[in-house]
Order: sequence, then structure tokens, then C-alpha cells
Amino acid sequence: MNATATQTSQTASGSAIGAFIAALLIGGAIIFVTGHVQAETLHDAAHDVRHATGFPCH
Repeated sequence: MNATATQTSQTASGSAIGAFIAALLIGGAIIFVTGHVQAETLHDAAHDVRHATGFPCH
């Protein structure tokens, strides 16, 4: 029974590492892409998201 608990914890830690790597790659891609977008385009996208979520910005 103790070996099963060890196996489960190893799987959970492997899953956490995979999630961390995925988040790191997605975050890096977002930073890379937004760094090459024109400022006006980025502003318009953020502005539209604020309106879509109901957050007042005017």
C-alpha cells in the first residue's frame, strides 16, 4: 500500500512539472508576440477586452 502512495505522488509531481513548462512556454510566447505588435493594436485589443468583461474604461 505504501508503494501505491509513492507512485501517486510521483505522477502528481510529473504533472505539476508539465503544467509549469506549459505555462512558461505560453507566457514566453505571449511576451514575444506582444513585443512585436504595434502599440495601437495592443491598446485596441486591451480596450475591447475591458469592454467585454464589463470593466469601465472611459
